[in-house]
Formats: sequence, structure tokens, C-alpha cells
Amino acid sequence: MARSILHMLTPLRHMSPFDVNMAVDAGFETVVTYTEVSLADVVSLTQDSIFSRSPADGTRTGIFIGGKNAEDALDMVDRAKKAFVPPFVNHVFADPAGSFTTGAAMVAQVSRALRQKFNTDLTGKRIVIFGGAGVVAYVAAVIGALQGATTVLVGHDGEERVSKIAFTMKWRFGIEVGAVDGTTPDDRRAAIRDADVILSAGPAGIPILTAADLESAPKLLVASDVNAVPPAGIAGIDVNAVDVALPTGKGVGIGALAVGNVKYQTQRRLFDRMLASDTPLCLDFRDAYELAVEIAG
Repeated sequence: MARSILHMLTPLRHMSPFDVNMAVDAGFETVVTYTEVSLADVVSLTQDSIFSRSPADGTRTGIFIGGKNAEDALDMVDRAKKAFVPPFVNHVFADPAGSFTTGAAMVAQVSRALRQKFNTDLTGKRIVIFGGAGVVAYVAAVIGALQGATTVLVGHDGEERVSKIAFTMKWRFGIEVGAVDGTTPDDRRAAIRDADVILSAGPAGIPILTAADLESAPKLLVASDVNAVPPAGIAGIDVNAVDVALPTGKGVGIGALAVGNVKYQTQRRLFDRMLASDTPLCLDFRDAYELAVEIAG
């Protein structure tokens, strides 16, 4: 059997050591990293990877796409797929900054809590997402919308930037995602007024919502925070929290390590799938979410 090879592409100066470790620990025998990769580079790199091996070895060859931007990663996936010349096809897996699997894990944990604590699901829920310009927020917004929720991105520096991101989601996935201003405390309180779910995916160590702010969300059922660096992004959500009562007594909180545990298992098992599959796979956050729901229980 041919050796398993993973070609890891990133537009950044460095490939994430986290992702390299995950790939090696999953069992890829050879891992090669390519940095400062542009979209224009993807075709030649992909075709070099497919034509140097027989079609039968396509499932022993993978392309991993990293970086820190959701749209860039998805564009690279599309470019790699178009570069294939069947039967010369490899696996492709996108997880920029680990955020595709993190966002999937976050929504999966929320979905589990809604079901177990409130006997309901994401359908019709209003999900308000802070850190709206980031990849985790992007993923959470798209997954939520695809699951029948109303998702809203909150911009810490105004509405314009997150509105543009919401527009790209509509163009790519055919979904409607809202965008609101979260510049001031009053803006943030207005944003969560009708929220059933609040997600915090802002920068590490930056408090976003206080206990007093949460009083403005009378319908709140579940809140989750992926910030593992004190202070918490959402007051009252410890990193280890799993369905812990929020300070207001309204709803439950899920912390960063609870999300991270599901994220870690999800990324690892997607690598496992690549190694085990007899057919080429193309994996992104939608596949991650399906698996994360199973893992979250």
C-alpha cells in the first residue's frame, strides 16, 4: 500500500503546529507544509499531487487547507476540486485556524443543550453571535442558518463589516444572516434582546457581555463562549462549564473547554476518515458539524 501523504497549504507565513500535530497523530505517514500559498498556487500544487501517483493512490493523498479566513479557505477548496482530473482525485479538508471544527463543535454543544435541557432544537431560534468578523462566528452563523435558526452577526466596530460578511454567506450558501452594531454596551444589549442563543467568539481575554448585560436577554436559553483566556467573554461562563446556570438564572452556559473537547475529537476523526476512506472526500464545516453532533451526544 502507498504511504499516506498530507499536503498542508496555508496563505500564512507558518502552518499551524496544532494542525500538523493532529495530522501526524491521526496517522499520516508523511506531512508536508506549504506556506504563503496564494489562490493562484492551488491548481499547480494540486495537480502535482495527483499526477505523481496512480489514481488508486488518490485516497492515500490529502490536501489540508489552513489559514485564518473562511472565504479564502472555501475558495481554495473550490480551486483544488476544479484542478482534479478524474480519476486523479485526492482528499480535501479545510479547517482554517481550526475554526471550522471549533464553530461546528460550538453549535453542536448548543444543539445538545437545547435538546437535553429545554426539549427543543435550533429551528426558529434567534442566535446572536459576537466576534462576528471571525471564522468561528462565520461557521456558527452558516450552520445555524442551515439548521433553521435566525442567525445574527454582531460587529464590535459597527455594522458595515459584518454586513459584507453576511452578504458573502448569502451568495455562497443561499442563506439570510443578519448583521447589527455592537460598538457600545447599549448596542450589545439591544442585539441580545430577543436572543434564544448567544455565542461569543471574540478575541481571547476580552469581556463582551457582563451579568448586567445578560439581563437584557429575557428569552435566553443557551450561551456559549470559546474564550479560554480570563476574563470570560460572557460573564459567568467558566472554561469548564457544561450547562451551568448563568448569573441571571436565565439559561445555561457552555465554556471553551467543553467546546474544545468536541472540536478536538471532530478534527481528529475527520483526519481518520480521510485515512480510512476508499473514495476521495471533500470535508468542510458541514461535515464537521454532522460529526460534532454525534460526538456531543
